This record gives sequence, C-alpha cells and structure tokens, in this order.
Amino acid sequence: MSTKLMKIIFNKVRKYSPSILSATLFIANPAQANPPIQIAQAFRPLPMDDPSLAMPSVSELEAEETIDQVTSVSQLSDVQPTDWAFQALQSLVERYGCIAGYPDGTYKGNRAMTRFEFAAGLNACLDRITELIAAATTNLVTREDLAVLQRLQEEFAAELAALRGRVDSLEARTAELESNQFSTTTKLNGEVLFWLNDTFGERAAARGESSGNDKTETSLSYRVRLEFETSFTGEDLLFTRLQANNLNELSEPELTNTLMTLASIDEGDGSDDFGIDLMFYQFPIGERAQALIGPIGVDLDDVSVVLTPFADEGDGTISRFGRRDPTMFRGPANAGVGFSYAFNDKFQVNVAYLADDPANPQEGAGAFNGAYSALGQLVIEPSDSLAFTLGYVRKYWGDDGVDITNGTGSFKAQDPFDGIATTADNVGFQAHWRVNEKVEVGGWFGSTWARPETGNDNDDDDVTIINGMLYFAFPDLFREGNMGGLMVGVPPIVTDGGDDDALKDDDTSIHIEAIYRFQVNDNISLTPGLFVITNPNHDDVNDTIWVSTFRTQFRF
Repeated sequence: MSTKLMKIIFNKVRKYSPSILSATLFIANPAQANPPIQIAQAFRPLPMDDPSLAMPSVSELEAEETIDQVTSVSQLSDVQPTDWAFQALQSLVERYGCIAGYPDGTYKGNRAMTRFEFAAGLNACLDRITELIAAATTNLVTREDLAVLQRLQEEFAAELAALRGRVDSLEARTAELESNQFSTTTKLNGEVLFWLNDTFGERAAARGESSGNDKTETSLSYRVRLEFETSFTGEDLLFTRLQANNLNELSEPELTNTLMTLASIDEGDGSDDFGIDLMFYQFPIGERAQALIGPIGVDLDDVSVVLTPFADEGDGTISRFGRRDPTMFRGPANAGVGFSYAFNDKFQVNVAYLADDPANPQEGAGAFNGAYSALGQLVIEPSDSLAFTLGYVRKYWGDDGVDITNGTGSFKAQDPFDGIATTADNVGFQAHWRVNEKVEVGGWFGSTWARPETGNDNDDDDVTIINGMLYFAFPDLFREGNMGGLMVGVPPIVTDGGDDDALKDDDTSIHIEAIYRFQVNDNISLTPGLFVITNPNHDDVNDTIWVSTFRTQFRF
C-alpha cells in the first residue's frame, strides 16, 4: 500500500477519532534523551543526524505535511488526464470540492496516480456527495453526476472494496488503542540491567590503607527503571523516572580502594530502595529556545550537550569515568533550571543553575545557600559530521561535602583540602567527528582550578586538576545495531598542588577501556567489556587493576 494512500486513509480516520490518532502519534515518538539515546539527556535541540547528538521531539511529528482540500483535479499535477475517469472525477471535484491533496497541488513523486490512489479520491467524493444528499434542502446533486459516480464505482469496485476494508481495519485498531491505551498524554518506558562483574589485581594503597590481595568476588547486580514521558501540548515534556538497584561500589577500602574502578551504574548502596530518581519539565520558548526545570535528580548532563556516544550507562560505557567529562558534567546537582537557545543550526548556547540540596530550608542549604553548579556552554556544529562544545562551570561545596571529581580520579583530586568548603572554576572542551558511517572519533579535555574557602585570597592555595579522554566508536560493527568502542584517557589528576606539594599526585594513571554491544533485537542487548587502570590512584606503587563486566539490557 502506498504512503500516499495511507495518508489519505489516516486523514479519514482522523475525522472519526482525532484524539486517539494524536495520542498514537505521541506514543510513537515522544520527546526524549534516548535516546536512543537515549532519555537521559533531554536538553539537546541541535539537529544532528547521530542519535547520540540530537534529541528528537514531538514537534517533529507535527511538522509533517498536512493534507488540505483542493478544488480541482487539475491541481493534482502528477495525475495524468488521459481517460474518461479523470475527466469525470475532475468535473465532480470542481463541483463538490471533494478530493484531498497536498498543499502544493501534487501527490508527490511526479508520476501518474495509481488505481488505489484514484480510488481514494473517488471514495472521498462519494462520502462528500452522500453528506450533501443527506443534509440538502435543495437538489444540489444532479442525476447526471449520480450516473457518473455509479459508473466510476463499477469500474473501481475492487479498489474501493479494498480501500474501505483497510479503513475499517484502521478504525477497529484505533478503537482498540482507545480502550487499552495507558494514557492519552503519557508514554511508559522501562529498562532492566543485569550487571555481572569482577576485578583482578591487588587492592590499591590510599586513604591510609596499604596495598593487598584482591578481595573482590564475582557479583551479579541489577538496576530497574520505569520512565513516564508526558506531553500536554505535543512540544513539552514532563519526565519522571523511578529506579531501584542493589549495586555496591567497588571503591570501598576493603575492595579495590580506588575511585577509578567505579562502574557506570554505580549509583546505589545495595539498599534495593525504589523511588523517584529524576523528574523535570521541559518546554519551548518561541521557536529557538527551550527551558528545563526539575526538583530532583537533575544533573549537569541533563542541561547541556554531551557529545560522546558512550554516555548512557545502559548501552554505552561500562566505567563511570568513561561516560563523560567530570569537569563539565559532574558536580553539585539535584534540582535546578536550564535554558537553551539555538541561534541557528550551527550555534547553540546552554546556561543552567543547579542546587545540591534545594528542599532543605536550613542554613547552608536550600536553593541558593548550599552547594551548587552554574554552567555556561557553547555548542558548535560546523557540519552534520562534526561538533564541538566549550563550557565553563562554577562549583561550590560546603564543609565535609566536597567531591570535585564526583567519584572519578584520585582521592586527592576528589577532596584536596580534607573537607574544607571548596570553590572550583572548571573549563571543558569536547569534539566529535563522524568519519564515516562505520567510524567515529572524539574526546574531551577538562581543567579545574580549586581553592579552599578559608577567607584567604592567596592564589598559591589553588590546586589544578586535569583529565582527558580519546575514544573511537564503531557503529554497526559486524552487524547492524551493534556498537564497538575503545577509550584511552587520564582520570582526574592533581598536576599542581599550589603551595603544598603534598597535594600533587605523584604519578599518572591510564584508563583503557574496550566494549562491544551486541544488539540481540530491539529490546535486548548484551555487552561484554573490560577496562584497565594502570598506577591506580596515580601512584606507581599500586599494581594494575582489571575490571571485567558483562551487562544485559532489557528495554520495554
């Protein structure tokens, strides 16, 4: 069945059940961060072709060409007026205005109408004339026109019967959707992860603990998420995510004793608690801007653009550091507001303010008196295959809550001033290049200048922390839908301890990671992966640690 005929049929179905059709369209493609990628990033208006770089939106559905009435068959420029049927239908259309076509007066494709397409137009005229006969107070339809209609019906009887059967089937399916749909405004998504992992190598020395034998055992953990995507206007998005997991962090002193072994989904304490993990509302402001506001779970990557295709922990990287630059996209965050403005298809600006404990009314907390992150980011897309970002984030942590690198890098980089309230200025740069359909290359570099909030403005107190990553992505490796990845980087490291050389990390760790995601089908993927940390905690007295994983993802 041709696309053109389906559009005509949908136009007819919409007359009978417009609310159901609109709900079906929304459910088919809601605003999201999964995007495929995934929904984790909702703040990506740039129209990049790569799903990892762009956010599809409900408004794209509304941008589809609509079918309007035309008043003459001759306006349908790719219908050839070569036989009596065309002449007859042309006369009926000009008298009763009863065929639907595209606004530019064509059926697209610059070709003659098929018999099914012609039958669809004839069927529209039949319906229109039937309505006129039923409602008329005068004789609007002539005997001659009725005779012409009868002849046309006889010649196109088979096509009309098939067409009406398909319309009846669509109406029946629409009615079934109406009676069984979850909601006219909300789509429910789900994800379940099974996570099998183990580590090899001696426990690292740090935090007063000496190195020792590997004490980690092979573990099997899970994480489950339920995501509700709601749109009230077709252009906005209310996103609510529920989550439970039983994950335990490998960085504990009795295990690997280093933050560098944390997995991408290390977010829990093994408590199995189930509750709201993320909630925000995103809406457009005019044609070029959009805003986001959220009371819980909003992080810096939700209000900015992350270019790496490995950012999603469900089907991307297996390490926490491999997901994104901690300089730009990790920091004090939980709730806040974001604003994005696209000057054109090549330049976009994102700004945001996030607070760590906004619901707490006590002194030293709240929306504006506690730990916070303030972000500004410029996104540049010179072409469909190339993109860059440059950003700045101002961060503040109160006493005993400092986590500069958000669970990545060395312990010195995480809290260089032993719990003293800390301010940090952060600059980050990203690049992503789609070399061809099979190869993508990118990476990031971030630099942080942190200082203790002791009332002393001495610049010698500043500590410099840097990190960087180079990655290679191989979409559709060996099979369509699969993904291979290789990452090499340096986790956050203190390169300048200011006036205290003891704050500087002694050596350099190298993070090397390889993954291969095998897409079993649209709903299930399997990802074996391995990452290696040399000189853990940036200390060459520590032996190399290997972390192996096998991740199974279910989407529904």
